[in-house]
Amino acid sequence: MSFFSRLKEVASPTIGLGCMNLSHGYGDPVPEAEAIRALEEAFEMGYRHFDTATLYGATVNERVVGKALASKRNEILLASKCGMAMDPALGKKVIDGRPETLRHQCEASLERLNTDHLDLYYLHRLDRQVPIEESVGELARLVKEGKIRAIGLSEISAVTLRRARTEHPIAAVQSEYSLWTRNPEIALLDACREADTALVAFSPLGRGFLAGGVTDTSQLAENDVRHGMPRFSADNLPHNLRQLEKLKTIASEQEVTPGQLALAWLTAQGDDVIPIPGSRSVAHMRENLAAENLHLEPNTLERLTALLTPDQVAGARYSAALQKEIDTEEFGG
Repeated sequence: MSFFSRLKEVASPTIGLGCMNLSHGYGDPVPEAEAIRALEEAFEMGYRHFDTATLYGATVNERVVGKALASKRNEILLASKCGMAMDPALGKKVIDGRPETLRHQCEASLERLNTDHLDLYYLHRLDRQVPIEESVGELARLVKEGKIRAIGLSEISAVTLRRARTEHPIAAVQSEYSLWTRNPEIALLDACREADTALVAFSPLGRGFLAGGVTDTSQLAENDVRHGMPRFSADNLPHNLRQLEKLKTIASEQEVTPGQLALAWLTAQGDDVIPIPGSRSVAHMRENLAAENLHLEPNTLERLTALLTPDQVAGARYSAALQKEIDTEEFGG
């Protein structure tokens, strides 16, 4: 069964849930019992597409997702990622796309997630020391063995996607895509559509910015990843907040939240664009899911598309160090 077929079978609505926030990136992890309950509530309110990774919380996120959703396994689309993990010996993140590493991480993920297969398994990052054909070739062998149903790639370029699919069809590419991050529109979205590959949009709310959740970084936890992202710096955030006011104005006219409007803009880009907003808040999960039913008139879509374009946003999306890990096309590159 193809990724799209499985998605249509179980994922109505198509907006998915990025589970990372519960364990990784945005301050201290949510306590396990609270995280499990949040995932159970997400299922109850209608989420069916759940996305996690070996990296998140140094495997903690997969364990939490496994505990929360194992009993609902046949009713959900479960996605995880390999090729980037925390190395306990080194105490840091390591990108490793060698076939033996991907196999080991897949088998460990299956155990943590309490399942015998993953519906979608992504290569989390391109390992520039390993040809993409070798990494995808091993994932293809995992497909043949029934351990994964479909192959995905994350943060890769159109060129890499085209190379990868010579080894095996690529069901989905996960890339940051939102009103203030239009990078997939440079080349990747077209490459995905050439191959009937879904574009799964992570950080569709701009890491909370588009939902109005970041007005002062001093309010963020000390270990919040946004402290190191140029768009949230003291120099750039005030400018970006002024641009955000335009989105808030349109949201007020539509009687929806800015976050819902940003998600509705993404879903309007095509049935093959699948947002996976994440949140540590059950209330926000519910708010995001409600955007599935928002229909925007052409004039409203045009107004939104004209907002927060690359020339209007101050700051790069990643620091120079993190940008070296990314294979995606960049504006001005």
